[in-house]
Amino acid sequence: MKAPLSWLKWYVPFELDPHTLGHRMTLAGVEADKIEVRGGWDGVVVGLVKAVNPHPNADRLRLATVDYGAGEMTVVCGAPNVAAGQKIAFARAGAKLIDGHTGKPAVLKPAKIRGVESQGMVCSEKELGLSQEHEGILVLPSEAAIGTPLDAVLGDAVIDFAVTANRPDCLSMLGLAHEVAALTGGKVREPTLRYPETGEAIQKKTRVEILDADLCPRYIAGLATGVKIGPSPKWMQDRLTAAGMRPINNIVDITNYVMLEFGQPLHAFDYDLLTEHRIVVRRAKAGETITTIDGQERKLTPSILLIADAARPVALAGVMGGARSEVSERTTNVLLESAAFNNINIRRTSRDIGLRSEASSRFEKGLSAELPIYAARRAMQLFVELCGGTAAQGLVDVYPGKAPQRRVRVTGHRASALLGVRLTSSDLTPVLRSLGCDIHHASDDALEVTPPYWRMDLNIEDDLVEEYVRIKGFDSIPTAKLSGAVPAFEPSPLLALKESLRDLLAGAGLQEVITYSLTNQAGQALSGGGNGLRILNPLASDQEELRLNLRHGLLKTLAINQRNQENGVRLFELGRIYIPRSEELPDEREILGVLLSGPRDDLHWRRTEESLDFFDAKGLIESLLAELLLKGTFDPTKDAVLHPGKTAAITLGKTQVGVVGEVHPKFARAFDLLERSAAYFEIDLQALLEAMPKDERRYQAVGRFPSVLRDLAIVVDRALPAEQVAALIRSGEMVAGVTPFDVYTGKNIAPDKKSLAYRVVFQSPSKTLTTEEADGLQERLLSRLAKEFGATLRG
Repeated sequence: MKAPLSWLKWYVPFELDPHTLGHRMTLAGVEADKIEVRGGWDGVVVGLVKAVNPHPNADRLRLATVDYGAGEMTVVCGAPNVAAGQKIAFARAGAKLIDGHTGKPAVLKPAKIRGVESQGMVCSEKELGLSQEHEGILVLPSEAAIGTPLDAVLGDAVIDFAVTANRPDCLSMLGLAHEVAALTGGKVREPTLRYPETGEAIQKKTRVEILDADLCPRYIAGLATGVKIGPSPKWMQDRLTAAGMRPINNIVDITNYVMLEFGQPLHAFDYDLLTEHRIVVRRAKAGETITTIDGQERKLTPSILLIADAARPVALAGVMGGARSEVSERTTNVLLESAAFNNINIRRTSRDIGLRSEASSRFEKGLSAELPIYAARRAMQLFVELCGGTAAQGLVDVYPGKAPQRRVRVTGHRASALLGVRLTSSDLTPVLRSLGCDIHHASDDALEVTPPYWRMDLNIEDDLVEEYVRIKGFDSIPTAKLSGAVPAFEPSPLLALKESLRDLLAGAGLQEVITYSLTNQAGQALSGGGNGLRILNPLASDQEELRLNLRHGLLKTLAINQRNQENGVRLFELGRIYIPRSEELPDEREILGVLLSGPRDDLHWRRTEESLDFFDAKGLIESLLAELLLKGTFDPTKDAVLHPGKTAAITLGKTQVGVVGEVHPKFARAFDLLERSAAYFEIDLQALLEAMPKDERRYQAVGRFPSVLRDLAIVVDRALPAEQVAALIRSGEMVAGVTPFDVYTGKNIAPDKKSLAYRVVFQSPSKTLTTEEADGLQERLLSRLAKEFGATLRG
């Protein structure tokens, strides 16, 4: 928001220089992003054109005699609008100006132009750096004193404030004036809103119908007849230009001026171009189009709110007007719109049609529904004063969405607790009143506060306490010692676990990725999920829901890498998923997701062509669990995204903490993955954390006595998981280690059977085992396997 200080001072007088004011406003939370000081015209003063005569040697040039206070001088001038009696900006030789042809700074030098010596110049706006206008000279106000330095007449500063989304009131001169008044102790001067209403009753001339009150809680219409379209006054043009807006004509300039003044966007329709002279606020119909004032035809959807007449759309609500009803030089009757619109809908409309305007940037931040009436009256007053119009009696004010008045209770006790200093309600009162709040004393220490209508961000007690410290200054809060010792830092176990997993996985050659936590229904379906939690205002069609798992992001990342010839991809992500719950906030879970794809070995002369698969993922899980002092089991399970028969549940004790498997070919094709296996696993970190041992890591001495190795090949049912067999062997008497090394099906093995081979290590903690003792241990182990699984020793 560009704020010319000369304009700002009209509302609230202050003596601060631009940089001091910018600093004070920044400390108060309204950041002064840039300060531009207009002036520095050394050698340029106010002059009076005494006479204008023809140039003796050039038809297009004239000789202007100028009184500049210290004398008179005749200079050559080519401007067509120079005339005797004008107050102008006069520069003598040596002044620093902008070259009208090159646009670069230059020092004015004496020159002989067509045989006539010229020691000075009557300046245009471009030569003074005020605008690009170069055809005519700048004519100053008649009250400007001759000989006065131009800095004193036109010098100004413009502060560009970086306004945050919660402070749309500061996108207006009055909103900034209230801030300055609170900081300096000044009083805000309000513009006049009264005007003569000498026309017919407006209800006889137009009517307004709102068909969607949720998207348009209030619509005000005013009518000015007999207006004369022309340029706006110079003072208004100067203010608009300084604020970064281009003057167009008096009607449009007034709507822009009031928008900058009050922060309320307005729109002016040519009343005579509205079918039946009425307004209908409705949603667009499917297939409907509108040509906006920028000449672009725009296709509309039913989510877009329109301003229409009895026949067709005439404006995109809160964004831009339509070309068919815009004000032109032929306009004589103007219908004024001042309305409140749903900020979310305006933001979505602006995004969907790819059109952002000064109006939409304000509406999308959430404006007060009380603001339109003040802006409408101000605009009507200016229509009558500056356009020669006649105002209809009254305004049409349709207000179906009127909200109850806000009341916020604040206490000195709460303020003291938040700020760490002793405060009473009496300390808060003057600051809140300076910001426009109405104060009602509820008790000795409590205030009932009605925030001003333009401050939509003041809703709870802490907001009002923040206003106090913001205006008083954070540096005014005295330093206080802590009442006790600083609490010891207790690291989050979950964060520590995530850091450990990062280190372990990175050490294993994996790369961490961070994918979007937003997706859509199609993305959820591709990753085996259901309906996720929808967000209210998605930025894009593929970011409509919170993700239910990490799979979609990881598989999408793998596909992108494969398209770029990155075939050996090993990824992991530590991220959050969101499981909807019927009447509560979603269940947010921290998940580890790992995706492995590509050749098992890096390129070297003994490399095999085997790809990473289920067993590589399983081995990585076992390594991770071992580092965390955990031992997991893997039981067959089903998962929509993973390959049947190559999927297992990861279980710790009796709790399933995750799943591991190879990506189903159907889903691999859906992501355009290469024809090779991709292994995936995910683990719930909270479940993993709860399963971790709470005591410290303990070490066990290496066995002192020799071990005995036995290889057992047993035949079991084909469906029996090898891990169940290994678990039983591991629990056997004096078993120090178990390693599976072979699985066989085929010749000499029944079709419903398979052969599993394990290397078993027997070791006694107290003596050397004899062959007979080892045989006995083996027999007892085989007996248990036969009893539990029907296993037989393979012949």
